[in-house]
Amino acid sequence: MSLPTTQDPRLQPVVANDRVCTGVTTLDGRVFVSYPGADSPGIQVAEALPDGRRVPWPDESWNAVRDDHRPDRGYVHVNGLRAGPDGRLWIIDAGAPGLGWPQVPGGARLIVVDPATAAVTRVYDLAAAVHDTSYVDDVRFNGGTAYLTDAGAPGLIVLDLASGAARRVLDGHPSTVGRPLVADGEVLHGPDGAEVVVHADQLEVSPEGRHLYYQPASGGLSRIETRWLDDPGATPETVAAHVEPWVDTPTTGGTAIDAAGTIYLSDAERRRVLTITPDREVATLVADPRLVWVDAMWIDADGDLWLPAAQLHRTPGLAGGEQRVDYPVWIYRMSVGTPPAPNDHA
Repeated sequence: MSLPTTQDPRLQPVVANDRVCTGVTTLDGRVFVSYPGADSPGIQVAEALPDGRRVPWPDESWNAVRDDHRPDRGYVHVNGLRAGPDGRLWIIDAGAPGLGWPQVPGGARLIVVDPATAAVTRVYDLAAAVHDTSYVDDVRFNGGTAYLTDAGAPGLIVLDLASGAARRVLDGHPSTVGRPLVADGEVLHGPDGAEVVVHADQLEVSPEGRHLYYQPASGGLSRIETRWLDDPGATPETVAAHVEPWVDTPTTGGTAIDAAGTIYLSDAERRRVLTITPDREVATLVADPRLVWVDAMWIDADGDLWLPAAQLHRTPGLAGGEQRVDYPVWIYRMSVGTPPAPNDHA
């Protein structure tokens, strides 16, 4: 397998990081980033200022590096963030210090922050919907409902945003179970030499809210009508019967969806980004040697796609215990000409 060798001029480097950065989101011209601590401990969520400074978000105490991982003192382990359709910042706390670690009681949360005041306006406790081996991964919105993936104990979480009630669906279903990850043509191994498996990871809601697309980090992509997920009376067998295999995708770092329903999916195996239309047409949007494990992508209001080239497979947890990251870790941006899906964010 050959990797791309030519740089695409459409890709513009916009944010340089001195640590592995897996998440980026924009709000009214402001840029927020998240760091999973995959290469070194430190700030987990920050505002990236134009002068290169990083402001801990919402403050330093939430981001304090602690060995006890107590959720009452701050984050346990942030896995991602995004601006929601309400204009607030939503932060996903995986609830475990890392993938494969046990859950910290009370740690799995969805934390909502007002960007104007940096005040935490609500914390959703996900304890009712996680297992001891859970690692809450990412979130998407659909009206009064949020959907989250569990990369540690394969399954999805459905969260009622009004009541705060959280429940599991597709628990252990084959569509949520991962295979060994591959990046740059190589199977990834942990520090113990075992092949790395990440379960339910990426997810997107169609612009009209009818379908949820989701997959483990290793692919492939499935979809299900949201009405089956939203019905608390639907039996596990009924929900499982409505899962549709959609596209046989490769190992993926992150996804995004635009207002036309096109999914953008990063191919970590070949350093490229694919597009998948609502009728399942797959094409290569961009291939570039700099797209080294593109993680959680973001489409801003101007129709620009933000791509954090996280180099996650070069960190000790996925590189057999070795540190191979080539700094700085860049976030790139390119125009795709289509705004985000309005039910996802403005």
